[in-house]
Amino acid sequence: MNRLYHVPLSPFCRKVRLVLAEKKIEVELVEERYWEQDADFLRRNPAGKVPVLRMDGRTMSESQAICEYLEEISPEPPLLPRAPEGRYEVRRLCAWFDDKFHHEVTANLLYERVNKKITKQGYPESRNVKAGAKAIKYHLDYMTWLLDQRRWLAGDQMSMADFAAAAHISALDYISDVDWNRSANVRDWYAKIKSRPAFRGLLADQIPGFPPSVQYADLDF
Repeated sequence: MNRLYHVPLSPFCRKVRLVLAEKKIEVELVEERYWEQDADFLRRNPAGKVPVLRMDGRTMSESQAICEYLEEISPEPPLLPRAPEGRYEVRRLCAWFDDKFHHEVTANLLYERVNKKITKQGYPESRNVKAGAKAIKYHLDYMTWLLDQRRWLAGDQMSMADFAAAAHISALDYISDVDWNRSANVRDWYAKIKSRPAFRGLLADQIPGFPPSVQYADLDF
């Protein structure tokens, strides 16, 4: 049985979960308390990070590398375009959300509000939360600009870029940190991707001590 070591609200784990589900690859989910630096887990991934996917007799880490491996071994439905310029744009946007958005928004909102409590690292730093709340507006506006020109973030077909963005957005929506009134385009985009069967597992997540927002699992939000 394939096995994914993950943390439910980790956007990197969520991206892998979405790709696995979209490609209908069955996997057992194993929650990993990576912050405890367990020796068994460090043997699986010396970097001490999730996600880690155990599949086909090999152990893989780093979410983007995992997702592209899954694309190679299970190309249907395609999540990377055939044209080199299209593949470039998908990879560029995956990097945008997993690097810039993660650093400016996810780390300042989700990690401050949730991860610090779970890992017993203290209380949220209000300065960071304010910075994240300010930065997400810029990123939502950038997504609006992209969606003004395209059906999906990277082009006319849904791609891995949409899953990368939705992984971060969904985790933030869980804790009510997305202003859905800011952009009708982004709201419509998220409603489409949220309605996909691949999203059902994410919408069923429940984090002890952190109930989801009222609209989190609502497809008609």
